[in-house]
Amino acid sequence: MSRIQPIDPARATGKAAELLSAVQKKLGVTPNMMRTMASSPAVLDAYLAFSGALAGGSLSAKLREQIAVTVAEANRCDYCLAAHHAIGARVGLSPRDLELARSADAADAKAKAVLVLARAVAKKHGEVSDADVASARAAGLSDGELAEVVANVALNAFTNSFNHFAATEVDFPAVSPALAR
Repeated sequence: MSRIQPIDPARATGKAAELLSAVQKKLGVTPNMMRTMASSPAVLDAYLAFSGALAGGSLSAKLREQIAVTVAEANRCDYCLAAHHAIGARVGLSPRDLELARSADAADAKAKAVLVLARAVAKKHGEVSDADVASARAAGLSDGELAEVVANVALNAFTNSFNHFAATEVDFPAVSPALAR
């Protein structure tokens, strides 16, 4: 049972209603995570603004979804794994791409370097080694891309923590974190 009650979009008022309506219009659905965040419109607004800003960055939608899967796996977030498997498929990731992302792997060398770095940032709380950064640079990541990897990890760490704390009910097809680490 959710620790924070999701807001019913039909009963929402004020800023919560405005934000939830925009989510519904953009996605065609209003996911439980966003309905739960709407209990504080400031939280939902912050999430949407951060996510929207990163969507305008240099990392592709596919790569951002791969990062989300890598971070969700690292943080063992059932909700985010399920959500980003579904969203990843919608942006063109194959089931194999999604499975590889769970272990910070990808068929493309640069994407793999991004995911390895993302997992390191997530697991080491940003305190990565010079070798971690050098490896990413050797794979061709620019300073801007490095910054966006960190920002995408932070965004996903926030949603992972929010969903763990709120015990958000998963409303996507279930995907459980791997047991072995």
